[in-house]
Amino acid sequence: MNDESDQALPRVLIIDDSRMVRASIIRHVRDRFEVREEADGEAGWQTLMVDPTIQAVITDIGMPRLDGYGLLERIRRSRISRINTLPVVVISGDDEPDVRVKAKSAGATDFISKSIGNVELLARLEALTQLARTQRDLEESRAALATASPTDPTSGLATPSYLHYHAAQELSLAQRRHGDLSVMVIEIDQFDSLIARYGAHVAQLVNRKLSKILATKLRQEDTVAELAPARFVIVSPSTNMDGACAFAMRLRAAIDHIVMTYREERIRIQITIGLAAAEPGKIQTVSHLIGIAVQRIAAGRAEGGNRVMGERGEITAEMVGTRTRAPISIDQYLLQLRTAGLDPRLRKQLPDAIRTLLPLLELIESEFPSGLPLVTLARVAETGLVSAAPKDE
Repeated sequence: MNDESDQALPRVLIIDDSRMVRASIIRHVRDRFEVREEADGEAGWQTLMVDPTIQAVITDIGMPRLDGYGLLERIRRSRISRINTLPVVVISGDDEPDVRVKAKSAGATDFISKSIGNVELLARLEALTQLARTQRDLEESRAALATASPTDPTSGLATPSYLHYHAAQELSLAQRRHGDLSVMVIEIDQFDSLIARYGAHVAQLVNRKLSKILATKLRQEDTVAELAPARFVIVSPSTNMDGACAFAMRLRAAIDHIVMTYREERIRIQITIGLAAAEPGKIQTVSHLIGIAVQRIAAGRAEGGNRVMGERGEITAEMVGTRTRAPISIDQYLLQLRTAGLDPRLRKQLPDAIRTLLPLLELIESEFPSGLPLVTLARVAETGLVSAAPKDE
């Protein structure tokens, strides 16, 4: 990938005293893995001690200084968890059953012959490195849970458990104060096809890229978590369906312009977004809203993907009206009002100012009932018609 911030390909350490064998293995795996190589077990052990990025080891049995059995024993007895849990593949020209049994007894994860084919070797390595990543992520997640961290150590986003806990509080507050809350579920289109075409490591980099983009696009009060590979959820307090639609359209357009490259091939990312919003006066849960958004994603996927889906189907740019414009700066509006009075330009912006202030006015009315004309103000904010605004009965 051409994004320097993304992690490199999985790194494999190859240990064999034959330069030709090492070169042959490297030729087979270099498209899917980064490689380090050493000529004997002792040198391989020293490399493991200083390089924490190694995710798997391929080692010969018969080597000078330290053979494969001795290396396996050191790895499995290491007090460093990243080393003692490493997948170790023994590769040997001697396929005798007793050699295989001895290697397995010493702690080998797998045993392959030097005549193995390219496809099988890659398949085994990818499976083992994926297993190693999963185990490492599980350990990190357990550590995060033990310290009550709200952040997932792999993605840098909120953990799903924290998102549900925090979103439940926000939803309760919104229901109590008659406020707004929206849920947005985002799914990378055709993620399985990315895996099949480029391999799991490239698909994971695409997934990680979207994680970073989402983290930079959100407001401070929004919460985002990765529910599953290629699926994210955003909970936005004080945001109704109109605002969620506008943000979803901007996000989809931004993603649509991103092009990633892998080995001179251009990869485009497309997403489908499902939206749901809390309904005033109706008791709902965060899980229920997420479920609604997921159902809407399924409908969008059935229509070809790359869509924003709401209650009535696909949301288009034409359907996003004036209510979805970004709030104006009230401080700047008041300053201009004090200095220039209500000139035609400020009068034209008055519906936007009302729309920006409306949540605060609704809160004031709920806490200190005083008869504020909320219906009229909401109608002005919706229609943009100041002079034609009818009076409340």
